[in-house]
Amino acid sequence: MSEPLLEVKGLVKHFTLNGDLVSRIAGKTQTVKAVDGVSFYIHQGETLGLVGESGCGKSTTGRLITRLIEPTAGDINLRGEDMLAFSPKRMRETRKDVQLVFQDPYSSLNPRKTIMDILSRPLEVHNLADNWHEKRERVLELLNLVGMGSEHIDRYPHEFSGGQRQRIAIARALSVTPDLVIGDEPVSALDVSIQAQILNLLRELQEKFSLTYLFIAHDLAVIRHISDRVAVMYVGKIVESGPVETIFNEPLHPYTKALLAAVPEADPKKPPPRLTLEGEVATPIDPPPGCRLNGRCPLATSICGEVEPPLLEVATNHQVACHNL
Repeated sequence: MSEPLLEVKGLVKHFTLNGDLVSRIAGKTQTVKAVDGVSFYIHQGETLGLVGESGCGKSTTGRLITRLIEPTAGDINLRGEDMLAFSPKRMRETRKDVQLVFQDPYSSLNPRKTIMDILSRPLEVHNLADNWHEKRERVLELLNLVGMGSEHIDRYPHEFSGGQRQRIAIARALSVTPDLVIGDEPVSALDVSIQAQILNLLRELQEKFSLTYLFIAHDLAVIRHISDRVAVMYVGKIVESGPVETIFNEPLHPYTKALLAAVPEADPKKPPPRLTLEGEVATPIDPPPGCRLNGRCPLATSICGEVEPPLLEVATNHQVACHNL
């Protein structure tokens, strides 16, 4: 198989907390291990779904890849090149190749700017249009791509619905013809019917322009609809990854099974949930040694509290981090 478009190896992001005044005086600090050794790859034209509960480090991972925040350790390779070694000038040029679509389309669009201003700004930053007429033609083309018309070009963000604003955000991401689009919960703020429209639009655009997606979400139905492969994340770690049908039909990690068991099943003839977890989600603040799921997992043994399980390939393209398979 060809070299991945994006390959992430051992990605780490730790934040230091100074705590309260007494802790600071005593020189005590705590470390939030938001992302703690994450590795994955994405090939050109495919979609990797990154799924997990809130606070597991999904969005932080997306921001690390775009270098909106800098990693503590690890490698981020784009087309085989180390992005962390890029100069500020090279990174600025590379930003047009890796674009983000955020969760809230209203707060990500400047309310004081018209759609013409919003969509033409990336063209100006990256010198992709020579004059006003070229910019306007390109903006009209972008609006058409996302199912909107020329009558929208001089309006402001507050004049649109949530679904329309997210279409505009997608158009802005596409304005610089990126290779990789990172969707950070891009449909979670929308109604279910609108979610389907946006997901179908993303699929159509992917087929038309051979786009590559890292799609971050907590909704398993959304992940299943749009993804080719899935990576399941728990408290800063990827615990299972593989083809979408394998993850949904033959999950191996207890956490993946518990996530799927929590999805309501409309068919009463379906078997009962395969596994449930007890207790609270582990904290990323100075987590204990061993598996992060230890203490909640009914399959846990003594080794789970002592040794962190490595992410190992158990079948073709199927990786799991668990001592008790």
